[in-house]
Amino acid sequence: MAARFDIWSTLTAPLVQQNPVTLQILGICSALAVTTSLATALTMAASLTVVLTLSAGIISGIRRHIPDTIRLIVQIIIIASLVIVIDQVLQAWFAEISRALSVFVGLITTNCLVLGRTEAFARHNPPLPAMVDAFGNGLGYSLVLLVIGAARELFGKGELMGWQVFALAENGGWFTPLSLMLLPPAAFFLLGLLVWAIRTVQPEQAEAPDHVAPLAGEPAE
Repeated sequence: MAARFDIWSTLTAPLVQQNPVTLQILGICSALAVTTSLATALTMAASLTVVLTLSAGIISGIRRHIPDTIRLIVQIIIIASLVIVIDQVLQAWFAEISRALSVFVGLITTNCLVLGRTEAFARHNPPLPAMVDAFGNGLGYSLVLLVIGAARELFGKGELMGWQVFALAENGGWFTPLSLMLLPPAAFFLLGLLVWAIRTVQPEQAEAPDHVAPLAGEPAE
């Protein structure tokens, strides 16, 4: 029962409490670049989650046979091999989305979230806990991408996954798309607002201030 509880905690903690994007600020490059639509955000999220989970399992399985001096090279080779497979699958079956994602699928290889979890957790734990941890972090990453992607597509185009949600003014409706939402700064602002909202609800996630102002009447140090 304890092992099952540990697995559940490892799986669910990265969703909000230990979210790799909002708490650890990992993987934000793709969060800013591929969230112009829900479809591209979903595809990127699924691709990274698959690569992260499989690479964690493989690296954990051979962790005792990897010399420390070349461990990063071995990890990158394993991750890159999985990324190549995922990229080929996307090009074969989802060509349009693959073109929209451009080089960002290939950049999963150097994504700090993938390297961080394989280096910090998978290299020190058995395959099952490593894969559960990787899958949980992939879900946490995916959750952020889907929220931002949905918001940008909804308010930037008035649609979700190609389906019209808001009646556009040009067609006699009431909604005028906000073109700003489709520009990169919009993703940055939305991510900042999301981090602010989560840390307001869970203030323990906020970093301690670097400097505390002295009280009235106290000399400044």
